[in-house]
Amino acid sequence: MLVKEIMTENPITVTANSEIINAARILLERRINGVPVVDDAGKLVGLLCQSDIIAQQKKLPVPSLFSFLDGYIALGSMKSFEKAVRKIAATSVSDAMTPNPVTVGPESTIETVAALMVDHNLHTLPVLEKGELVGVVGKEDILRTLMPADHS
Repeated sequence: MLVKEIMTENPITVTANSEIINAARILLERRINGVPVVDDAGKLVGLLCQSDIIAQQKKLPVPSLFSFLDGYIALGSMKSFEKAVRKIAATSVSDAMTPNPVTVGPESTIETVAALMVDHNLHTLPVLEKGELVGVVGKEDILRTLMPADHS
């Protein structure tokens, strides 16, 4: 079975400058885990998932410091610290989204999608065809393929 057989076409999208609260409302009201983030031209620039929004509730991971010759040296990566601060303080989608998300094509197999989801701990994958967003495929779509057909 191929992605094009189970994907949701013409998915709901948000823009990078959308307010995070409005994007969260869309996820809740539509009962979806993730939404593609597009630029003004409709090109995919990221993916916003429930987990990205939940990350805002996480405590700030203060990097460990140690003293050396009357100075302090960070033991953690300042880049990852700064990224965590941006996610926690996010007010716009661009601050919380995952940029350059993993994508699949409509001709990808369900097995490929399942492997990507498991290997990268993903729940939603944008579907691109010739660089254009044509759909999304989620874990629920994969699970539905495992259900037997209704024979009533």
